[in-house]
Amino acid sequence: MHLGNVFCALLSWLSAKSKGGHWRLRIEDLDPQRSRRDLAMQLQEDLQWLGLPWDGEVIWQSERSDIYEHYLQQLKDAGLTYPCFCTRADIMATQAPHETDGRIVYAGTCRGKILDEMAKNAPAAIRFIVPDEVISFVDGHYGEQQVNLAKHCGDYILRRKDGAWAYQLAVVVDDALMGITEVVRGRDLLLSTPQQIHLYRTLASLSSPPKGGRGGSLGFPEPRFCHHPLLINESGQRLCKRDKSLDLGCLREKHISPNEIVGFLAFFAGILPEPTPAKPQDLLPLFSWQKVPKEDITASFPVSKP
Repeated sequence: MHLGNVFCALLSWLSAKSKGGHWRLRIEDLDPQRSRRDLAMQLQEDLQWLGLPWDGEVIWQSERSDIYEHYLQQLKDAGLTYPCFCTRADIMATQAPHETDGRIVYAGTCRGKILDEMAKNAPAAIRFIVPDEVISFVDGHYGEQQVNLAKHCGDYILRRKDGAWAYQLAVVVDDALMGITEVVRGRDLLLSTPQQIHLYRTLASLSSPPKGGRGGSLGFPEPRFCHHPLLINESGQRLCKRDKSLDLGCLREKHISPNEIVGFLAFFAGILPEPTPAKPQDLLPLFSWQKVPKEDITASFPVSKP
């Protein structure tokens, strides 16, 4: 984990616990090429070390393929999906980014395409058809949002060509199954929210639980969404694995205590007036979304210990 991940974890933990709620842990290990069990176990150890315990069992998305398949089939049966044979290179070559974050809005090239027998057996991604509709919602931090699905999102992937499940379908199904009432995440995922709200509403109108009861019954209620500013490096880029000096493993090797890390992040979030060591539970009486800045935050950490 780097400090950007920990920042999100701390804010979501504080938001849930300040309301008397539970904080759930889900391992989103959907990509078999990038997901490693040992790293997921290290993440759990890091959270415990920081004083951020979770409630209930850990959910592993890699173990839930049959559940996602069930709900994807319902969307297919309703005629709301289509196979897409476009490669990323095809899309990049024919379309320019439409959004300020560089996102390309898929033009629907494969929508309505009549397939020959050879194409029917070829590997394809599965895309969800979105209507030309404005989704309005109130973000818990950034306020009123209005997004046109067709213009700003486009038909998006539910299952990749290699068979891996896409983020949008998996998180909507799992949030419903887990009874999630609030989602806290970085503002870079703000545009995912209208897509997911529309998918919640669509599945609510179609869904029945999988046979055998695995996953239980669900009504797909829409959770509250709160997005937070990103921690960025001095170049203005979102923190990532390349920022080794702000990696939790590096900070732990330098003998930086968990309370020092929590205190610095609380300072970044506007919860503390200065970066003094603190335990997460000590911040609960002080936490408020009104204190959290809306602009991205340039992160630094004075690592001076031997």
